[in-house]
Order: sequence, then C-alpha cells, then structure tokens
Amino acid sequence: MSVFCAIDYETCGRERYSACSIGLVRIENGRLAKSFVHLIRPPSRRVLFTDVHGLTWQDLCNQPTYPELWPAIADFVRGADGLVAHNAPFDRSVWLSCCETFGLPDPDIPFYCTLKGSRAALKLPSHSLNIVCSSLGIPLNHHEALSDALGCAAIFLELARRGLDVERMRLNPPARRR
Repeated sequence: MSVFCAIDYETCGRERYSACSIGLVRIENGRLAKSFVHLIRPPSRRVLFTDVHGLTWQDLCNQPTYPELWPAIADFVRGADGLVAHNAPFDRSVWLSCCETFGLPDPDIPFYCTLKGSRAALKLPSHSLNIVCSSLGIPLNHHEALSDALGCAAIFLELARRGLDVERMRLNPPARRR
C-alpha cells in the first residue's frame, strides 16, 4: 500500500513563503498513522488573515522559522508517495515557495488534490473543505492546520474507499523556472 501525507498550510501574508502554521497527517496502509503540527515564525511581523485562522504575531513570534522546522517536515514526509491537500495548488505553491525562498531542497514529491477528487466523485453544491467534511460526517475546525490536514486525509481515504482512482486526484507537475 502506498504512503501519503496530507498537508495543510496557513499563511499570514500574500506571499506564498509566509507560512505561519503547518499540519501533516501520514497515511499508511489506508489508515491515519501519525500527525505533526507546528506554528511557524513568519518572515515578517505583519500578520494578515488573523480573521481566518486566528493567529497573531504574539502567537508566532517565538516559534521556529520554516528553515528551522524543515528537518522535521522533511523527516515526516520521507518515503511518502505523495502529498495530499484540499485545493492542492495552493499548498503546493506554499511548499515550493518556502523551499525556493529559504534555499531548502524540494523533495519533488507529487501532489494530489482532494478538491479535484471530491468534484469528480461527490455531487455537492460546493466542494470547499468544510462542506465536503460536513457532508461526509468528518469533524473539522476549519483553518486550523492539523484539523484541515486530518479532514483532507479522511476525505482522501473515503474517496479511495468509494473507488476513485488516486491518479484522478494527481496534479500535473508544476512548471519549473528556468
């Protein structure tokens, strides 16, 4: 059985490298195996989106930076066949921007999108994370990184249980800068 890691970022600025929280959930043998969550000190004191995720500079100023957390993040996803996110183009852009901005090695793991999968498999008026979780009876504290990652992992497993081919959720590789 493949190993996947559900991932969710919260950001505090319009720049994709402004990650201020990360949630990860490792899926092994079709089960949730372990999780990782951490607040991140952003590169700027200016924190936008407090109204969305509730985080302030006071919550973040004494947290490790992304480069300081990178060894733990890289260790957590090591050996995974893919990273899974709801609206994966956003989370992939944060991942790639943080790697590029902070000079970190991109493990070049493919991304899979449960938003894409839920659109293919579920007839709902909206396919936002909170609506999909609600329709499937998955608990969610929306915009809390670990809860969002857990919700995404549960959706991923449910879509697979319903017979959706995982490859239908795969994102095309990002265009690489020259």
